[in-house]
Amino acid sequence: MSRTILITGATGKVGSTLTAHFLAQGHKVIAVSRSQEALDALASQQQARPGRLYTIAADLMASDACQNITDTLSAMALTPDGLINNARSISFLGIESSGQVRRDNFMNEFQLDVIAPYELTMALARMQGSRLTSVVNIGSQYGIVAPNLKLYEDPARQSPIHYGVAKAALAHLTKELAVRLAEQHIRVNCVAFGGVEGRVNPAFKARYAELCPSGRMLREDELPGPVDLLLSDAASAITGHVMMADGGWSLW
Repeated sequence: MSRTILITGATGKVGSTLTAHFLAQGHKVIAVSRSQEALDALASQQQARPGRLYTIAADLMASDACQNITDTLSAMALTPDGLINNARSISFLGIESSGQVRRDNFMNEFQLDVIAPYELTMALARMQGSRLTSVVNIGSQYGIVAPNLKLYEDPARQSPIHYGVAKAALAHLTKELAVRLAEQHIRVNCVAFGGVEGRVNPAFKARYAELCPSGRMLREDELPGPVDLLLSDAASAITGHVMMADGGWSLW
């Protein structure tokens, strides 16, 4: 059955992988990103996929972002039944020379990781003719356990404290929304990913392997599976769950 899935942060590493996966399955994907240029590039890369891609340029930090998104959806005659909250901004993860996080960066990270998913989920649940049935929030192992600082050469900068704190709040938001939206038959779950290969050097990968039961980082092709499951009807009995997809990192 073809689905209509809205993905925020669709042009980033995780988002573009999920977009490609769901398009390959023949679904309609609504890709949301701040950059129209990045969305155009994504559309060009994915044009051979069997599914249909729609794009919406929107900055989720803006107070009117959700209204703009729902207005655009209505204009496109699109009613998503699936939502993947995945937006993030590396610019908010900056650390001062003292090793402390500036208040604005802390608040911005929290707004994008917690408030924006809340607002967008509620906006889609309440829009006229809503067909929303499943929401998946993209979390992190560091929203469940504190980081092992032995992994990092510069822990304050390479594993910023406000990233994990915001992801922990997102995990609890998942449970709150699962309870509050249950009467509307909307399931809300979260996938807490471990470290993914890509932007790290061989020395980091080796240290990570020593600290993780599976002995390796995640591959990009392993990202869609847990999200696909939780969005699907196969997970109809699952809501409010934080699924660990971390190669066993959080077991130790």
